[in-house]
Amino acid sequence: MSDQPAPAGTDRPALVELDQVSKYYGNIRALEGVSLEVHAGDITCVLGDNGAGKSTLIKIIAGLHQHDAGTFSIEGEQTRLANPREALDRGIATVYQDLAVVPLMPVWRNFFLGSEPTTGSGPFKRLDVRRMRETTRTELLRMGIDLRDVDQPIGTLSGGERQCVAIARAVYFGAKVLVLDEPTAALGVKQSGVVLKYVAAARDAGLGVVLITHNPHHAYLVGDRFILLKRGTMSASHTKDSVSLDELTRQMAGGSELEDLRHELERAPAPTHLGGPEK
Repeated sequence: MSDQPAPAGTDRPALVELDQVSKYYGNIRALEGVSLEVHAGDITCVLGDNGAGKSTLIKIIAGLHQHDAGTFSIEGEQTRLANPREALDRGIATVYQDLAVVPLMPVWRNFFLGSEPTTGSGPFKRLDVRRMRETTRTELLRMGIDLRDVDQPIGTLSGGERQCVAIARAVYFGAKVLVLDEPTAALGVKQSGVVLKYVAAARDAGLGVVLITHNPHHAYLVGDRFILLKRGTMSASHTKDSVSLDELTRQMAGGSELEDLRHELERAPAPTHLGGPEK
């Protein structure tokens, strides 16, 4: 693993810092000795294939699981998050692949799902629908998302648009750290580009972003730091100015292992002549 100097300007306290964090399930090592930092206005990309430990890492940061070794700090304070609600209260918002939306509900209702403002009191208390509609439209426009109608069911939006609504929601509700779980995994090239644009917008809004992905090309477009996981351990750690896209892709693909596989799959040289009786 390469130890590279941090880029200029990163002497700010980390919003989230994991130092030699490990997680075990009985005799199974899900994570061991993983370290990363998340700074305001930066994107930290965590790359790895299936089974590399990315999901376990997300669950620790999101408060679903607690680490077994190492330290987990939020703005310099060592902590153990008891549950996802505590993570949200500490400013950590996680957007999972399934997005946890209600497809038949309108966009504005999903935007405020679980945090609906009300108006009136007592028996006259009701949802403040007008405020939710106006706020949803304003906040989406602030992120550069111009929906035709916030009353349309969110299930009618494309996958990229739903991801963008989830990102805008996290920004609006005061997230300091945004964790994105494979946001482009099920999207085509055009929709992936749309999502990456809004990931960059969240960074520019001052959030610290953790982008979980298996796509080094997407990571390199927006990332400032890159953590590579392999079988629960860190195989590499880079800053953007210390690694090229080709090298990041090579390490992500397995490096020497891929080269060995290439040799194994090469065709044997064709015979120089066909067999048969000599004259």
